[in-house]
Parts: sequence; C-alpha cells; structure tokens
Amino acid sequence: MPKFRRRKKSMVIVNLMLLLVFLMGLWLIGLSRYVDDIPAAVEDKTTRTDAIVVLTGGSGRLSKGLDLLSKNLADLMFVSGVYRGLDVRHLLQVVHHNPTRLEKRIDIGNAINTRENAEETARWVAEKKISSLRLVTAAYHMPRSQLEFNNLMPNIRIIANPVFPKHVKHSEWWSWPGTATLMATEFNKFLMAWVRHRTENMFMSDTKRD
Repeated sequence: MPKFRRRKKSMVIVNLMLLLVFLMGLWLIGLSRYVDDIPAAVEDKTTRTDAIVVLTGGSGRLSKGLDLLSKNLADLMFVSGVYRGLDVRHLLQVVHHNPTRLEKRIDIGNAINTRENAEETARWVAEKKISSLRLVTAAYHMPRSQLEFNNLMPNIRIIANPVFPKHVKHSEWWSWPGTATLMATEFNKFLMAWVRHRTENMFMSDTKRD
C-alpha cells in the first residue's frame, strides 16, 4: 500500500476517534445536566389540582398518590400503567388503604411505557375535562415524564410531585454502579424522546406550510 494511502487511512481513523471522544464528552455533559435537573424535593406540596396522576412502576408512587388523594389535594386520581384485570379495590388493599372511601374517585389504565402513560392520561384528561394535575412518579423519571406529558397536554397545568426511592442514591450518584446505570439509561431514553418530539414537530410544521 502506498505511503499516502496508509497515511490517509490513519488520518481517517484518528479523526473518527476524535469524533467519538467529542461525542462522548457531549453525552457526559448532557448526563450531568440531566441529573442536575432531577428534582431534589417536592417544590409545591399544597396547591390543589383537578386530578392526581400516578405512573406505576416504582416503589412508593402509588402509596404517595393515595396519600395525596386522602388529603383531598384533588378530587380524582388516575393510575396509569396498571395491567388489565386489576380492579381499584384490590389496588387499594395492596397499599393498605380503605377501599370504600377512595375507590369511586380512582380510575386505572394499562400503559406499558412512559409514552403510553402520557397518551392514555391525555385521553382521560380530555374525557374528565381536567385543567390541572399533580404528577406522581420517581424523581429520576420526572424529567422524561414531564417531557411526554407537556408535549401531549400543553394547556394542562402540571405540578411535579416526585417520590424518592431509597435504592436510588442521588448524592454522589456516579459512585454507585446501580444508580449510575439507571441515570445513564434514563438520560438515553430522555434523549430519544426529545429527538422524537423534535422530529414530529418539524414534520408537522412542514405539513402546515404545505
């Protein structure tokens, strides 16, 4: 192989490596900013909303939602992500609440991911004529949840009510392998959701111009 070809191939490899290092640096900066944006506390604990929406899938979310409903911070509650066949009475018994007092105020869904959480909640909100809701999910899951909810319900007031699972270490999260993996995974899912929304919005804008 002539020298200039070997040199050209080496330069291509070096440039690709530099590009990968640059992209990895951007990803790490983005991950750090994402973690910084995760709420460290419930900023608004008292404002009453039309409804409480609980995204199931993590410890403490349902109990927190039922506690908020018991305190009458909303008239209704929607539990998004519960599989078909699980009724409200059983749901309440699982978390040791009095079924007769709360079950008529609760509806349940069957979403299997965050995007479907937002979609079925948007349908429920439209049906019930809801104008404000308190969103209950894990703190690390809140940025992506808000992204999905705000995209589908831009005119609905959403108050974040994060819960804080004990197994997630927010302090020095990078030194805990389980938490570091969780944060990286959530950030990647957030990025994919953000790109999807941007792409959909661009196509919608192009369609309107046409």
